[in-house]
Amino acid sequence: MRAARLLLIVLIANGKQLPQNRRNFMRPEGLEIENLHLWRGERHVLRGLGVSVPRGGCLHVAGPNGAGKTTLLRAACGLLYPESGRLLWDGRDVHEDLPAFHSALIYIGHEAPLKADLSARENLHYWVGMRRRIGRGALEAALQRVGASAWSERPARTLSAGQRRRVALAALSLLLVPLWLLDEPTTNLDAAGQRLVGTLIEEHLARGGLVLAATHHELPLPRSRVQRLELTDG
Repeated sequence: MRAARLLLIVLIANGKQLPQNRRNFMRPEGLEIENLHLWRGERHVLRGLGVSVPRGGCLHVAGPNGAGKTTLLRAACGLLYPESGRLLWDGRDVHEDLPAFHSALIYIGHEAPLKADLSARENLHYWVGMRRRIGRGALEAALQRVGASAWSERPARTLSAGQRRRVALAALSLLLVPLWLLDEPTTNLDAAGQRLVGTLIEEHLARGGLVLAATHHELPLPRSRVQRLELTDG
């Protein structure tokens, strides 16, 4: 009882009516972007952007080259700092604890982050192994699923752009994080590879994951599963 009274006194003294964990539950889980303004050099790229994406949701960021699609993704993962506005993950400003936020996401840009002299298998083992323990069986299953088994021993520098993209898709299937930030995820993939992207995203959404994907093309998903944000150049 005494401990409870002390806790109440501390909360009142700090002007709070609820503990932090209770207060966060008032916000929906997911990613919120509030009144985001961001400049790149002399150019005002994002102007008061606001959007909310719940867990289990997918946001397709569309627009012409130069409209700010990649800028938005990089800001959403904390690599760029906006001039004003906030980005919240599950109700908390991501810049309060960037390492914790980064542990909850994977960002794949135009080029998969592969080391040129390591094989596809070695790259995948290193990439995923930096985040979580990965068994040989799970690694082999992921390579097989994305169609990479036949060339998994080849150095990354010898792989085509589409093959490197498939290694990145294998990482998506193995990294058990809730937030996927994908820049042109279907680029350099054939029709089967594009369908695989759609399947992986649908499975991720079904698990309660969240996807932000910037692409010129339609995502290989049912339209009912996708929220669309159209950016304009200027």
